[in-house]
Amino acid sequence: MSFKSEINQIRRTATKAVTRVFVARPSSRLKKGSVKPEIKRVLINRPNHRLGNMLLVTPLVQEIISNYPDVKIDLFVRGFIAPVIFENYPQVEKTISLPRKPFKELLKYMKVWVELRKNRYDLVIDVVKGSSSGRISTVIAKSRYKYFGDDFSGLDQKYPDYVHMAKFPVYNFREFLSLAGGETDQREVPVLDLKLSDSELENGKKLLSELTGDPSRKTIAFFTYATGDKCFSTEWWDDFYELFHSKYKDEYNLIEILPVENISQLQNKLPSFYSKDIREIGSLMANCRLVVAGDSGMMHLSCASLAPTVGLFSVSSLPMYRPYGNSNCAVDANNSTHQDIIGVMDKVLS
Repeated sequence: MSFKSEINQIRRTATKAVTRVFVARPSSRLKKGSVKPEIKRVLINRPNHRLGNMLLVTPLVQEIISNYPDVKIDLFVRGFIAPVIFENYPQVEKTISLPRKPFKELLKYMKVWVELRKNRYDLVIDVVKGSSSGRISTVIAKSRYKYFGDDFSGLDQKYPDYVHMAKFPVYNFREFLSLAGGETDQREVPVLDLKLSDSELENGKKLLSELTGDPSRKTIAFFTYATGDKCFSTEWWDDFYELFHSKYKDEYNLIEILPVENISQLQNKLPSFYSKDIREIGSLMANCRLVVAGDSGMMHLSCASLAPTVGLFSVSSLPMYRPYGNSNCAVDANNSTHQDIIGVMDKVLS
């Protein structure tokens, strides 16, 4: 473990110990058999700026809304991607955003914490364990009820998929409600959902038609980039290209969706789509028959656009981040051949 990692671990441990002094556990605030709490205002704390991590919060937001349709939700986040993602969620009233680089915007950073203290909520949720900012914001916010991401024990035994980053916040919320006397919800966890509008979907259809030049055929899209070690090499993609191009080129339009870095691991062998507009990219993905994507925020964006998605994993924990629902699949590329991936694609396409 590096020195920086050791410091971060010490910081998280200290923050967790200090915050527990000030906030009672849910079990001490709620009694079995009591009336389901009245929840009108909720604060969700997920101080993170990454696209994927914000999209992974959408199932929790949907779950809260399904239980409290008239709820007003505020989001405590980092950066400015959250308002774009939750644009079509009318129940999401406000995003309180920490600057991405607090030491360069110290005054703004302090003002955000002051603003957080001004509001009063019925429920505050610290989404994930291990976030110092998440724990501190949960302590600071005024609320009748509040809980941390690690306040509920034993749920990993109850739910085999509890480890998933989009699912365990939903299971935690259901456990919170059950402690208040509500019935345990047995429904499937909501899928990631960008809630694209009809006009956005129509625009995506137009963009895809202009790109392919053949709207009569369905489209398979590839997102080939990812950050750091998650990114497959151009050699890996070259070998895969030889297989999927020969197999699908006569039946499907094949395109590549480029990242904000404008990098093609396929070396521009396919028609490519580039945009910095998250919702526009999502609308184009939504009109594809299949999206094959490396483990990345764009993979989660594809899922949230409700396009069938095959996620390619080599580094990240597959159980924690795998695509689910809507015929989505995940492939462990370390233990799969290119032909295995073609087999998974065929399964989804059929």
